Amino acid sequence: MVKPTEGAVVTQQEPLKKLAEVRDLNFYYGHNHALKNINMPIYEKKVTALIGPSGCGKTTLLRCFNRMHDLYPGNRYEGQILLGADQPRNLLEMDPIEVRMQIGMVFQKPNPFPKSIYENIVYGLRVRGIKDKAILDEVMERSLRNAALWDEVKDRLKEPGTSLSGGQQQRLCIARALATDPKIILFDEPTSALDPIATVNIENLIVELKDQVTILIVTHNMQQAIRVSQFTAFMYLGELVEFNDTMSIFTKPVEQKTADYVSGRFG
Repeated sequence: MVKPTEGAVVTQQEPLKKLAEVRDLNFYYGHNHALKNINMPIYEKKVTALIGPSGCGKTTLLRCFNRMHDLYPGNRYEGQILLGADQPRNLLEMDPIEVRMQIGMVFQKPNPFPKSIYENIVYGLRVRGIKDKAILDEVMERSLRNAALWDEVKDRLKEPGTSLSGGQQQRLCIARALATDPKIILFDEPTSALDPIATVNIENLIVELKDQVTILIVTHNMQQAIRVSQFTAFMYLGELVEFNDTMSIFTKPVEQKTADYVSGRFG
């Protein structure tokens, strides 16, 4: 199924639908070959975790999906990231603005815009040219409810997003990502700047959100990967060492390097 781990068996019982696929992906920061021939499926309405030691390429891979690397000169992609099952399109050849409407992102630290809570949520819709207040109101409330934040902020919608606590700000950012009805949401270590209680809230939210949207998450916390993901990719030195369902990665990895990492021998 996946070139780096031929013979690995995915043991999910329910039918799997592939939403996206990384094919022969290479990425360069100038002359630095950061990602090397990555091949990996992304299954619809599942959480896929990217794990591996610092500098292994997890975040670099994540940011290929929404073309964040385009913002810096000298970066270069080779290969494909295909989105869609029937007539897949290569994200690397699409307009970056269109890509980012379909691929949302939540960063390591909460980054609400310097706007009201309301305007944070509807920002992407306004960029699309949607002006109908009824539509904006409906999407705003639905997004906040889906991010488990509505009850906490429904009477504060005109207040700045920055007035919220750290955990609330991160849920606001999740609501903002949900508002554009993306096909995939990328999470780049979304709890690393949060306290334990806020972390639990975000993890629970991720588990709930997979029924609505496909999620790709970078995490240094292997226990977090076990708690929230159904599939895991282990990366090392820019290569995808092994991809499989999460339980297999952590209990019966195929590659020795994977076994060494998940057992704590390095990293």
